[in-house]
Amino acid sequence: MSRFLFVVPPLTGHINPAVGVAAELAGRGHRVAWVCADPALVRRLAGEGAEVFGCAGAPEGSRPPELRGPEALKFLWEWFLLPLAEAMAPGVRAAVGEFRPDVVVADQQAFAGALVAEALGVPWATSATTSAEFTDPLAGLPKVGEWVRERLALLRASVGDPAGRSDPRFSPRLVLTYSAPELAGHADGIRWVGPSVAARPAVAGFPWEWLDAGRATVLVTLGTANTDVGDRFLAVSVEALRERADRVQGVVVDPGGTLRAAGADDKDVLVVPSVPQLALLERGVGAVVCHAGHNTVCEALWHGVPLVVAPIRDDQPVVAGQVAAAGAGVRVRFGRVDARRLGAALDAVLDEPGHRAAAERIGAAFRAAGGTPAAADHLEELAREL
Repeated sequence: MSRFLFVVPPLTGHINPAVGVAAELAGRGHRVAWVCADPALVRRLAGEGAEVFGCAGAPEGSRPPELRGPEALKFLWEWFLLPLAEAMAPGVRAAVGEFRPDVVVADQQAFAGALVAEALGVPWATSATTSAEFTDPLAGLPKVGEWVRERLALLRASVGDPAGRSDPRFSPRLVLTYSAPELAGHADGIRWVGPSVAARPAVAGFPWEWLDAGRATVLVTLGTANTDVGDRFLAVSVEALRERADRVQGVVVDPGGTLRAAGADDKDVLVVPSVPQLALLERGVGAVVCHAGHNTVCEALWHGVPLVVAPIRDDQPVVAGQVAAAGAGVRVRFGRVDARRLGAALDAVLDEPGHRAAAERIGAAFRAAGGTPAAADHLEELAREL
């Protein structure tokens, strides 16, 4: 039996992929624990019995919704990722001392996991919940890239081993990425394991009886971290869906309550604060309209569902580009798309068979990559090398 310590940021999209891997390891008899600034979130996603070490988190505050491009990226690093690493480091160090892991599994954006493990001489693996970093998204922004490298060096001097050389985003021993080259393109030194698709706690109250088998279901979601910018796009989506109500039903996820929920007798558009996404995809969805969040994209493609992608910020433009280049969807402009353009994109992914064929091809590649069992195999191999 080995001990694996997962270090994750307090973000649903980063915890969910690790949940399946952790469950697979636990099912094989290994001991698994977590470090996170939000233990309740981990237990909600991984199960109430999860062993979680708490730690401090990033300072309170939200990113101005109007930020896009390099400004949004710099804000993410300066006001979230770097402060989060500084805050998490003492808790991670204490958890390593108490749990004594054989391997630390550090989320690619939880730098404290990698730096503390390196400083304490504990082998660590990277859990990469997006493939965007492997395309060098800063290649066209050399000044931003240099700024990131400088800040990482300062962070290492503060919380890690000043003599260390490894980039905390890329373990020299093992980088697990929940995608496949058929979507993300080829990259050296990566273990492509496909999406970590595992059972999740049930979402009570979803009206399954509302779904009409005679029409295609379209899921519209902007994930869990974009409630501050999604009101206009969700309204445009509802308009486009209603214009196609003769052949389409829409399920619109509106966690912020920005839309006026329709009455129970509305058979065309269902507005809900949350949705059992995997269960709905398994039930059968014609298309997904989303922000190109990596998890949502990969879960849709896992089920062979084509997409309309409207990237907002961070890694989303890169992921959206991957979807479009692979032929598995159509990209639209989040801030400028209107109902006519969004509807045309939706018609394309619903009616042109090439998009679904590409989605199904990528889904097959995801399954061939091995998923959570393959990720667990790689981690076990790393533990055995000690």
